[in-house]
Amino acid sequence: MIALLAALVLSASSTQAAGDPVVEAGAVLDRMHAAASRADGAAYFDLFTHDARFIGTDATERWSLAEFRAYATPYFSQGKGWTYRPHDRVATLAPGDCHCIVWFDELLDNDAYGLTRGSGVLRLTDHGWKIEQYVLSFTVPNDKAKSVVGLIAQGPAD
Repeated sequence: MIALLAALVLSASSTQAAGDPVVEAGAVLDRMHAAASRADGAAYFDLFTHDARFIGTDATERWSLAEFRAYATPYFSQGKGWTYRPHDRVATLAPGDCHCIVWFDELLDNDAYGLTRGSGVLRLTDHGWKIEQYVLSFTVPNDKAKSVVGLIAQGPAD
């Protein structure tokens, strides 16, 4: 009887220790940004699912995790990371019984690009919350959109 009671208490404790899925998923995003900033490729890529994709700001940048790792590893190995400071994050736990999907968007400050936006999806795996998709985009004020679109329509700069 005591063993059964102890098992129930431990079970309840581990369930409570699991915490809020939205908070836990947000902590993964914070760790991702920190790892990128210190050029820690191992820690950075460990936060993604094996089949993750990263979508960058250029239309050609739709990378599998392997492709993104190949792109980023030379930078990380030289100690060159990137620093995006997240704020105004909105994350939502997907409806359903699994409590295993969180989607999010966040504003990011970057010294080179100014205000940007990150958005994507995290999935709860056997190894904790992992990023399944991350999309980095530029924010364009509506009153500047036509001129930006005009620049893009001109094609690549020579």
